[in-house]
Amino acid sequence: MALAGRLLVLLAVAGLLAATMAEHEVVARGSDEHDDNVYKVSKGGQGSLKSYQCSPECARRCGNTQYKKPCLFFCNKCCRSCLCVPSGYYGNKGECPCYNNWKTKRGGPKCP
Repeated sequence: MALAGRLLVLLAVAGLLAATMAEHEVVARGSDEHDDNVYKVSKGGQGSLKSYQCSPECARRCGNTQYKKPCLFFCNKCCRSCLCVPSGYYGNKGECPCYNNWKTKRGGPKCP
């Protein structure tokens, strides 16, 4: 009876492992027609964007601010270095540690 229980647990773990590996393979490979969808922040966080995706992501991020020009400037600068822009218009910087931890000389946040 104990052997049957161990075998059942082993099969469950193997199934979970196989499902996880298959999911990561699909995300890593992507497809040509949906290539942009694979690199959204929700899928990867830091390093998940391509450089050409920075401008539209920063336009989204800075869409609700009254200081658009500086927001876009610093957001694009941070995105080119970190290849990540947090979701939403404000906050959520924990999704992109590089973006979150980059500070000005005074110690304030560099990235909007």
